[in-house]
Amino acid sequence: MVQLNWFEIPATNFARAVAFYNIVLDTTLREEVFMGIPNAILMTAEGQGIGSIVHSATATPSRDGVLLYLDATGRLDAALALVADHGGIVVMPRTSIGPQGWMAIIADTEGNQIGLHERLPVENPIV
Repeated sequence: MVQLNWFEIPATNFARAVAFYNIVLDTTLREEVFMGIPNAILMTAEGQGIGSIVHSATATPSRDGVLLYLDATGRLDAALALVADHGGIVVMPRTSIGPQGWMAIIADTEGNQIGLHERLPVENPIV
């Protein structure tokens, strides 16, 4: 079994990138310095850090590398509406992916290509 452990999204302008993700994801990233590198931590609903925006001399933003998807369930359209006004680009608009829900791809303020995913609502959840 493979489980996501951590990811890092590089930023050349850390403050701009943090502001972009705070607005688009409607969250407040937790900023800290780890091993001398500024990080802005992305948290799960349960409060677990799963990745961060980093400002590091060894990491360069790119649209050509790994594509990761951030959860935008319940607010994909709202997130996409904010992207362009805050320096990003909508690369692929909201697109159905069948029973898995919807996806979209954006380019952030730093030039990273990032996916946004919205799960389908659960019709009859088992309680």
